[in-house]
Amino acid sequence: MLFWQQWQGGEHKPFSASGLAKDTFLPEPTVSKVLKLLAKGGVITSTRGVKGGYMLKCKPDQLYVRDIIAAMEGPIMLTSCVKGNSEICGIESICMLQGRWNPVNQAIESALANVALSDMIPALQARQSL
Repeated sequence: MLFWQQWQGGEHKPFSASGLAKDTFLPEPTVSKVLKLLAKGGVITSTRGVKGGYMLKCKPDQLYVRDIIAAMEGPIMLTSCVKGNSEICGIESICMLQGRWNPVNQAIESALANVALSDMIPALQARQSL
């Protein structure tokens, strides 16, 4: 939500990890870890220095929930046998559902790819006003 506010009113000021921790009531080490994951995943950018901090890499309507989840958790895969996963399943040779999870996984990933961060904002704003 705080990153969304960067785009309100044309201001694009970076947030510090300590400032975000204070605003979200989360421990600073936790916030720092999340920010590093998001930066590594290409969701946010980081700038060092006195005027540095973290900012969204793009506008909220160009950033999708799939990208945020992938940055935090890695590729979206419901099971270890989803196509493209390098993990080996112990019962793969006898599994009757082998390959059947692929369409389910694709549907979920597609749905998440169609929900922008900006789509989430009205729900967050409504919750904050309670």
